[in-house]
Amino acid sequence: MGKNKKKRNKVYTGVDAAMTKPVITKISAVNRNKPSQWWFDHKKIAKPILLIAGVAIFVIVIIIEIIRLIAGF
Repeated sequence: MGKNKKKRNKVYTGVDAAMTKPVITKISAVNRNKPSQWWFDHKKIAKPILLIAGVAIFVIVIIIEIIRLIAGF
């Protein structure tokens, strides 16, 4: 096995170097009302909490209905 050649990782910046294009970042502004802005900011936290709360309420209602059927109210 021969010696592995080291790869060049330095950017060439001589006079005949390729021109690098500038990076363009596009930003768009949106006017939101206060509740909509709050939802946009807290969406990652609020969605799982609302999902868990919805499932919990559904399970509680099902349990209450089963107890109501068994008890005969």
